[in-house]
Amino acid sequence: MAIRLPVICLLGSFMVVAIAADLTPERYWSTALPNTPIPNSLHNLLTLDFTDEKSTNVQVGKGGVNVNTHKGKTGGRTAVNVGKGGVRVDTGKSKPGGGTHVSVGSGKGHGGGVAVHTGKPGKRTDVGVGKGGVTVHTRHKGRPIYVGVKPGANPFVYNYAAKETQLHDDPNAALFFLEKDLVPGKAMNVRFNAEDGYGGKTAFWPRGEAETVPFGSEKFSETLKRFSVEAGSEEAEMMKKTIDECEAKKVGGEEKYCATSLESMVDFSVSKLGKYHVRAVSTEVAKKNAPMQKYKIAAAGVKKLSDDKSVVCHKQKYPFAVFYCHKAMMTTVYAVPLEGENGMRAKAVAVCHKNTSAWNPNHLAFKVLKVKPGTVPVCHFLPESHVVWFSY
Repeated sequence: MAIRLPVICLLGSFMVVAIAADLTPERYWSTALPNTPIPNSLHNLLTLDFTDEKSTNVQVGKGGVNVNTHKGKTGGRTAVNVGKGGVRVDTGKSKPGGGTHVSVGSGKGHGGGVAVHTGKPGKRTDVGVGKGGVTVHTRHKGRPIYVGVKPGANPFVYNYAAKETQLHDDPNAALFFLEKDLVPGKAMNVRFNAEDGYGGKTAFWPRGEAETVPFGSEKFSETLKRFSVEAGSEEAEMMKKTIDECEAKKVGGEEKYCATSLESMVDFSVSKLGKYHVRAVSTEVAKKNAPMQKYKIAAAGVKKLSDDKSVVCHKQKYPFAVFYCHKAMMTTVYAVPLEGENGMRAKAVAVCHKNTSAWNPNHLAFKVLKVKPGTVPVCHFLPESHVVWFSY
């Protein structure tokens, strides 16, 4: 028995890994965190809708599933409609391996769902519809999609030095404020969507696929080739900036990690906070692409969510969703209801850092607030695509 026990344990470990690898990112979340709802900011990155000319659009409603994928050429369009009446497929491709394949199951064979695969292997779109919901995975051809914002330093990495011009040119500067300002009626000028250039239209990849892409400076040329990005281009500069930030030295006793998948973000956060009493929250704004405007803290007031440790994850620039996560001690997390001057409401999440003594003295926050490191708590609202984890 003493000889067989390690073998049995090893086989059990393989089974756990195999089961985890077979789960979609969303199912992995619900398995690892059964009592923690997934924030909208992360859920949206699982079902992202691309609308450029070489896009795949997916619509899911009570009437069924509608998938349209095209290359911008006449006759190059594939349409799949799944409804109560059955399945209809229209494809404009006739080359081997480039068509659309639809499987409709009823029972154990297909799990009672629908599977759609369109495009060539490695560059295809997969749509699965079953009892667990809908999953969509699009593998891009050629260059990744970016929002046209010139690359710059990430204001949520606390060891960088901001330039004087960023006080005026960086809309993220408005996200920083002092803890004493968190009172009903306080007015602040904020644009919550300002971080779009720090992530853009990029969705999560399943961990198994994300891990096949080299992530690091040593194999950066190989990564550029994988995404057909030209060295020295703006896209390449964005990607290199993300990798540099992930490989930079820690600030003070900070524990940091760059999550290249939702699954790896869950694992890091759980390892720091536990799994049974943990929440993940993000800012929610009623309207997308809202302009910079004056918001007032609503009379209902500010609610403290946590006053100890937290894990804050900031979305980075990369061809697929990558988050810079760091465990922060001596932090307070607040829920802040806001009302815009145009009537728009926001449920903002704010993080206040009580100890900033290890931050770069030239960090953007100190320039905006005119304070010195380690003197007063420094707070910032979370952009919509970012998330904070905390214990309760």
